[in-house]
Amino acid sequence: MNSRDNNLWLKFWLDQRTDFHQNNVNQLLIRFWPSFHTQPGSRVFIPLCGKSLDILWLAEQGYEVIGVELSPIAVKAFFRENHMQPSKRRMGKFTVWQQGKISILCGDYFALLPENLGVIDIVYDRAALTALPEDIRKHYVKHLRLIVPDAEQIFLLTAEDVEGTKEFSSNNEVDSEISSLYATEYNIEVAHTECVSVTDSANSELVERIEYKVYQLTSHR
Repeated sequence: MNSRDNNLWLKFWLDQRTDFHQNNVNQLLIRFWPSFHTQPGSRVFIPLCGKSLDILWLAEQGYEVIGVELSPIAVKAFFRENHMQPSKRRMGKFTVWQQGKISILCGDYFALLPENLGVIDIVYDRAALTALPEDIRKHYVKHLRLIVPDAEQIFLLTAEDVEGTKEFSSNNEVDSEISSLYATEYNIEVAHTECVSVTDSANSELVERIEYKVYQLTSHR
């Protein structure tokens, strides 16, 4: 992201405009994670992780979890709200907050280097891709390939607005954008599709429809 996008994200956390944060573990993660057949002890990377409780859930399943998050407010809140007292150290352009099986690198995702992460077995993208502006998404995926070259699988959860009165059709078709971004490196399967109606917290008459898809990406290697 450019500095304008980074500043906007930091301001969301500073102003506590974090309606996007889920107060519970994502149910689609709990439901579909077992289908990825990832062994406990594997290293999981979560880009743009915020203060997601999914981090805690994955660590409780026995995985080593490495997140990256731009906002120090979000990182501090994650450890404080979960009653954890992490160690902190500098690593290049990042501050690493760590306790037990959980490490969060506080800094810019696009500044990550492969050596910052080490070997990653699986990526858990919990709508990070689709939270980005469309013109940034290809750069995000290109950088992901650079920093996690050994990742065999990606658990990709996408969240997209359903426009206007468009009929929702529960189909398992791969979105054309997802195909263009990932198909050269990964086999792509849609594990689940659903449409959820969400009421705006500031206006109860405003209802948004969001389409969620769970993708299982497996490396061609």
